[in-house]
Amino acid sequence: MAASGKKVLIADDHPQILELLEAYLEALPVTVSVARDGEATLAAVEREQPDLILLDIMLPGLDGLEVCRILRQEMNVPIIMLTARTDEVDKVVGLELGADDYITKPFSMRELLARVKAALRRQRLVREEVAAEAQPAVPRAQPRTMTFGDLTLDLGRGEVRLRGEPLRLKPKEYELLVYLARNRGMVLSRDLILQRVWGWDYIGASRTVDVHVRWLREKIEPDPSNPQRIVTVRGMGYRFEG
Repeated sequence: MAASGKKVLIADDHPQILELLEAYLEALPVTVSVARDGEATLAAVEREQPDLILLDIMLPGLDGLEVCRILRQEMNVPIIMLTARTDEVDKVVGLELGADDYITKPFSMRELLARVKAALRRQRLVREEVAAEAQPAVPRAQPRTMTFGDLTLDLGRGEVRLRGEPLRLKPKEYELLVYLARNRGMVLSRDLILQRVWGWDYIGASRTVDVHVRWLREKIEPDPSNPQRIVTVRGMGYRFEG
């Protein structure tokens, strides 16, 4: 195993896949640890505090979807789901539970390494942003805010409030909301949103955008089934109306 500041946990019960993944990941390099069932994965995450998890859906005991659901209640570590299932429903469920990406077996190692590097790069940027926010802020004459009725985005503090109460948003939910709000009234395609919010090197499907829009609607819309703030423009994308 290669020595590195980055830690990757592989959760899979197939010895051949584990061996192959370990060998290829060492070329990055990263420090690799493995887990072979759901319970062992949760224990390894608590012990190792990995920067990225490659999580097989078909784990013994707790399956990968349940493991993902539990982890998302506690942390925002990037998760790439590994699945032999080709049914789109399984992929959507994984994204809705909080997975950042998925890849279907059999996969090319080149594609997998590209996704791993992209996920680690995004994780590094998030941590740098968090570290920057922890530094003493330079006083500003006026805080940068955007207000849409009872919804307020405080860009200086990185906070969102609804009717005066702070909302708990995941990092990507916050970034997506800010991007939509800054482009209020414009129709934005899923691909454009994916590029601007997730980055040009993101390999995942645009379905990720739909999932995050749905989560945002559940938090900021009075009636998520009849959204007034984040409006779907059929065949084109989304428009933020405030």
